Amino acid sequence: MSENASRAAAMVDCVLPVLADDVAPDGSQVRLLASASYGGMAHFELGAGETSVAQRHRTVEEIWFVLEGLGQMWRDPIDGPARVIDMRPGVSLAIPVGTHFQFRNTGRVPLTVIGVTMPPWPGPQEAVEVDGVWEPTIPARVTSDADG
Repeated sequence: MSENASRAAAMVDCVLPVLADDVAPDGSQVRLLASASYGGMAHFELGAGETSVAQRHRTVEEIWFVLEGLGQMWRDPIDGPARVIDMRPGVSLAIPVGTHFQFRNTGRVPLTVIGVTMPPWPGPQEAVEVDGVWEPTIPARVTSDADG
């Protein structure tokens, strides 16, 4: 099979699901979108007034793009100072591997973002709960031994 044929065979088409597929380790609602060999995409939603559980990722980095709502993202990287940025439609941000992060919805409608994970999300053992700057208002996803 040629390289172009292999790439075409791996392409996935996806429509945003009406209902969440799962709860992310940080407690937000997640809808799974297309994925490929080098990365995956998902839609995350945090309800009005909600604050996620602070996390860090062991091996993946993410790029987020805000679709709707207002909020804030706290990021504390391994090699620099922590900072909080405002999230609103059109804002894009990166979460490098190992960065501690937490986000909250400061608006009246759900805060929705598209997240691209590179490499693809390996499973719930990827996320590690850390201390954040805000008190979480939603529970973290509880992982079991069956999750990995």
